[in-house]
Amino acid sequence: MSVDPGDFKQGMRRLGASVCIITTQRPDGSRNGLTATAVCSLSADPPMLLCCLNRASNTFAPIVEAGYFAVSVLSLEDAAVADRFAGTLPAAEKFQLGEWVRQSTGAPVLATAMAAFDCHLDRVLEAGTHGILLGAVRHVTLGHASCQPLLYAQGGYGGFAAELAAMLR
Repeated sequence: MSVDPGDFKQGMRRLGASVCIITTQRPDGSRNGLTATAVCSLSADPPMLLCCLNRASNTFAPIVEAGYFAVSVLSLEDAAVADRFAGTLPAAEKFQLGEWVRQSTGAPVLATAMAAFDCHLDRVLEAGTHGILLGAVRHVTLGHASCQPLLYAQGGYGGFAAELAAMLR
């Protein structure tokens, strides 16, 4: 039984997720990055995470070349940055919005991120059109806990309803 690609994509659009920016810096100093929602924890000991990126993206090959990357977890206030990195702007222009700082690996992270993970690329697994990046976390930066996370579902951004969460406790 085959799955209709359109139905699959529409179904996945309904899966709400946290919005992140995945970045790297090549040895020549050029930076690349993209907006992603396919990021999750893989292991606490040792600390590892995974990201799924389309291998045809302008960021996948630079991450593999550099051997490291960073994940910036965005807040509601960072929606404009998420849009910028989701678009087709040249890589250098994406970084003209927001304040960017380098981590120990050299990967840039958004200074206003709720959390940032600086990762060494442990390995890449290929699956269909995508590469699954396994990142060994080298450093974690925590932003303000009072920020609301930027979420994405059904083609748009939103936030977490803290009032509903409190009612469910």
